[in-house]
Amino acid sequence: MNTIPTDIKTLVVKIGTSLLTGASGFDGRVMEHVVKSLAVLKRDRDLDVVIVSSGAMGCGMVALELDERPSLLPLKQAAAAVGQSQLMHYYETLFRHYGDGLMTAQLLLSAEDLDDRIRYLNIRNTIQTLFELKTVVPVVNENDTVAPDELRIGDNDTLAARVAAKIDADLLIILSDVDGLYDKNPARYDDAKLIEHVDTITGDIESLAEDTITETTIGGMKTKLEAARIACAAGVHTVIANGHREDIIPGVLSGDAPSTSFGLSGDALSHRKRWIAFGRAARGTLVVDSGAAQALLEKGRSLLAAGITGVEGDFEIGESVRIASDNDKELACGLVNYSSADIERIKGCKSDQIHDILGRKDYDEIIHRDNLVILR
Repeated sequence: MNTIPTDIKTLVVKIGTSLLTGASGFDGRVMEHVVKSLAVLKRDRDLDVVIVSSGAMGCGMVALELDERPSLLPLKQAAAAVGQSQLMHYYETLFRHYGDGLMTAQLLLSAEDLDDRIRYLNIRNTIQTLFELKTVVPVVNENDTVAPDELRIGDNDTLAARVAAKIDADLLIILSDVDGLYDKNPARYDDAKLIEHVDTITGDIESLAEDTITETTIGGMKTKLEAARIACAAGVHTVIANGHREDIIPGVLSGDAPSTSFGLSGDALSHRKRWIAFGRAARGTLVVDSGAAQALLEKGRSLLAAGITGVEGDFEIGESVRIASDNDKELACGLVNYSSADIERIKGCKSDQIHDILGRKDYDEIIHRDNLVILR
């Protein structure tokens, strides 16, 4: 079932660590055939292309002769720093060779870059300027060398989705070591069937995903589904496909390659709401009762203190928080008008009681609907 539009102009391709690492260390075969395909597409179809590439940690582990992923943060960052320069050297060499002089540009991003609205917009402007040069392919990775664990984006699937949403990409292709999402784990069950298209990522779909655990990778199908959810909410068509298949990218574009595609989530979010939903790291969670959940999901209301039953995390005014039901199902996210300490004091109370409790009332709403994004 080919749901990919034929008028693709901007393409984001994510390449995972498992595709760049073989039994003896770094394996550049997948990188080479992906670069060859992208060079042809950029030349023949004038596509704007961004690569979100894992592999720096794997390259660094090989260079430093480490047998397992480091557990200490300084060694993790050192390995990433060593590996990142090697990874970019490979991309630069391949694009210059297969792309008749195409060059690469490195963008290392952190969660703080996405949190800050000005820096978020600057990233978009930089990538658009690189596109205008016509001879440059941006290669994006998380800035592992400076980010503490608690402030990391966490995986390049999510980073790729956020970048795709930021630049109004037409298509995000997440390359994995399997053909896509299956109805059961294909490594364990011979009768597992590929799901060719997913209209909506529901709880049942999420339950089909299993994490990948290897020495050099983070995440797995769960993170890819989360990435698809982010991208589709922003109006970006998304496909999971097998990077080990040669000519996989042209095959995805033509609809001939086995893969899993995902349906768009209604109207695309505005850029500001994309930033609220996916550009900022959530600093906490507000648990709401069924009445508040219904008001948010079905009536488009703001979040009031009366519907809040629990506060998790430590956050200040203006920071992003999750909104979840009492069974921890994520419903929405938004920017708060009160700190976690203040919300703890006024949760369950009516808006006209806020002044008596806090000695002030800055807002009636805990999160105004203009600063709130529904995620389910």
